[in-house]
Amino acid sequence: MFSSTLFMNKVFAADSLIRPSNVAVIVNTANTNSVAIGQYYLKARGIPSDNLIRVNIPGNPKKLTVEQFNQLKQSIDEKLKPEMQVILLVWTAPYAVECNAITSALTLGFDAQQCKKTCGPGKMSPYFNSATTQPVDAGLRLSMLMPTESVDEAKALIDRGILSGFMMSEASAYYLNTSDKLRSSRAEFFPKSMQIPERKLQIQTLQLDAIENMKDIMVYETGLAHVPKLDTLGFMPGALADHLTSSGGDLLGGGQMSSLKWLEAGATASYGTVSEPCNYWQKFPNPTVLLAHYLSGESAVEAYWKSVAWPAQGLFIGEPLASPYCTSCRMLQNVQ
Repeated sequence: MFSSTLFMNKVFAADSLIRPSNVAVIVNTANTNSVAIGQYYLKARGIPSDNLIRVNIPGNPKKLTVEQFNQLKQSIDEKLKPEMQVILLVWTAPYAVECNAITSALTLGFDAQQCKKTCGPGKMSPYFNSATTQPVDAGLRLSMLMPTESVDEAKALIDRGILSGFMMSEASAYYLNTSDKLRSSRAEFFPKSMQIPERKLQIQTLQLDAIENMKDIMVYETGLAHVPKLDTLGFMPGALADHLTSSGGDLLGGGQMSSLKWLEAGATASYGTVSEPCNYWQKFPNPTVLLAHYLSGESAVEAYWKSVAWPAQGLFIGEPLASPYCTSCRMLQNVQ
């Protein structure tokens, strides 16, 4: 399923068809940062002003009950238009619905069965490694969360996503099989070290616990509870980065490294689980699938969503439209 032949075929498949007009931007009027960042995103990406949807979530709770979530979802759903294929939540919290991630609950519906045993197998996503060019063809709207702890950092994140679309740059993808064997369950899916000249990309699959002083990172995937030396790294615009650990998606938790740290270090999108998933690779981005879809020209939100087989517990965060390998997106952006 993840052979090198399939990988190369995916790399040269079709570009993303998702455009700014397809994005619904959801802001929390009880959070001034959310409102300010939402407005900046609309202007920066040229998203129609009527794609802005306002909700009110007092207190910024980390987790919602199913009842609270259903009320929130209803208030969003009734304002969505048919052309809206991506839902961007502009806030840091809430990020969970009981044991589910809020992004997965919005896109696939709340999975109560997973909460009976969070360490059990998950439900297969119909979008996993899909060949569909538009989420609506799979009956889905893809959700992503854009954190709002800092207005300046959120604006920089947005700017990185936009900048990624202007030109293809020399870059590297790093895959680390670490000494933490339990958190290295994805290692069998790491692509082989190779060059992809057509994408100006060098793939480096390494037996290391960390890289340092690398300034050309387009992808960084590893397995550790805490990833060291992030402050020495340089991420390219549009970079994807994540670590396999239990609670990366617990964005404001303190036990393990939050996926927020990737964005703070300069990545443009990331992923983490909000409840104990155990180390099933299916609950995390499959490295080969993620890279193949991203290099094919799909956006960050499409590539990340297509890479997770069992996403109920997984939180997708970042700037959804980043697409450094989308030729048609680049041409459209240059015209604008």
